Amino acid sequence: MHDLWFSVQELHPNTYAISEYGHWEKVHSFLLIGERRASLIDTGLGIDSIKRMTDQLTDLPIDVITTHVHVDHIGGHGEFERLYVHSEEADWLEEGIKGLTLDQIRKDIGRDLTKSPPPSFNPDTYTPFTGKPTGLLEHKDRLDLGGRTLVVHHTPGHSPGHLVVEDLTNGLLFTGDLLYIESPIYAFYPTTDPVKLLDSLAYVSRIPNINNVYGSHNTLSIPNNIWTDVTEAVRDLREKDLAHFGTGVHTYGLVEIRF
Repeated sequence: MHDLWFSVQELHPNTYAISEYGHWEKVHSFLLIGERRASLIDTGLGIDSIKRMTDQLTDLPIDVITTHVHVDHIGGHGEFERLYVHSEEADWLEEGIKGLTLDQIRKDIGRDLTKSPPPSFNPDTYTPFTGKPTGLLEHKDRLDLGGRTLVVHHTPGHSPGHLVVEDLTNGLLFTGDLLYIESPIYAFYPTTDPVKLLDSLAYVSRIPNINNVYGSHNTLSIPNNIWTDVTEAVRDLREKDLAHFGTGVHTYGLVEIRF
C-alpha cells in the first residue's frame, strides 16, 4: 500500500503492521483480523489518520487494544468507537497522561521528522487524545475475533497498566514498549517501575509456543533468540541490584534498558 505517511507490511495472514517511520520514534501499530472482528493494537502518533489505512485493510468492526496510555500509542484513538485499556490506566485515558506536560509532548511530537506530515498536522496545537474507554482489560483476558483468539497479559513496568498481546492461534507476541530493540527500553520516568519491568520481562520470556515477536518501535521483527538476552539481563540486573532510577543504560546483547 502506497501512502505518504504510513507504511503497511503484512506480517502473517490477516496480520498487518502500520508503521510511522517518518517520526523519530518509528512507531508501529498492528491490525489483527479475524472472521467476525478485528483488533487494532494501538493507534500510533495521531499525526495522520490511521483509520484511512485500516479502512483499506478490513470492513469488519475494529476493537482498539491499548498497550499503554502514552502519546505515541493513542494518537488515533479518537477515530474509533471501541477502545479498551487496562484498568490501571483508564484514568490516564480519560484525564490525560501523567508525568508529561503538554509543552513537552508538543516539542517531542514534531521534532526530527524524516517524512513530510500531512498539512493538517500542527505540533503547536497537537493535543493528546482523552476519552472514556469502552471497556477495561485485565490480566489474561481473552478476545475472540472469530477463528482467532487473543490473550492480553498485564506487564507493568514501562507504565502501570502496560499490556502485551498474544495471538494464541498463530503464536505471535506483540510486546508494545515492554520489549523492543535498537534503542533502550525506557524505565526511568517517575511513572515507570524498574523492578516491575524486570518481573514483566521474566514473565513474557516464559510464555510458551511463541513463533514471532513484534515490538512497537524500530525494527518490526525481534529475533527469537532475544529470550537468551532477556534472561541474562533480568538475572544480572537483579543480582547486582541495578533496577533503580539513575543507574543508566544496561546492555545485554540485543536488549538495552535505561533506568
